[in-house]
Amino acid sequence: MLEHLISIIVPNIAHILELIGVFIVIYSALKTFGRYAIRFFNFSDETIKIEFSQALAMALEFKLGAEILKTLVIRTIDELIILASIVVLRAALTLIIHWEIESDSKRCNHFLDLKKFNKKNEENSSHDA
Repeated sequence: MLEHLISIIVPNIAHILELIGVFIVIYSALKTFGRYAIRFFNFSDETIKIEFSQALAMALEFKLGAEILKTLVIRTIDELIILASIVVLRAALTLIIHWEIESDSKRCNHFLDLKKFNKKNEENSSHDA
């Protein structure tokens, strides 16, 4: 009885989580495209890339959650192998995206700090003149 209930409910919940991940990707891609279009496709703004990467990571988290739920309804070893492969690939993608976000954030913060430092020096030199 409980196994039958789980086999009905879990796939539906997994599909909902996957749909949420898809909507996050679509929404963030359109938002990112719009922001780049407004800037006439000037790709120098790293914050847009960081925000898009964060959205992709969040979408992958939803899809990974769906795959974890699917482990409850596995019937054969072939299904287990396929599911394990998908989980490993999505986890690897998530780690790569998080690494990219971290490195881009550091570079962006370093650039902003340098910009503030240069602006401060310009203000000080204009006051001295």
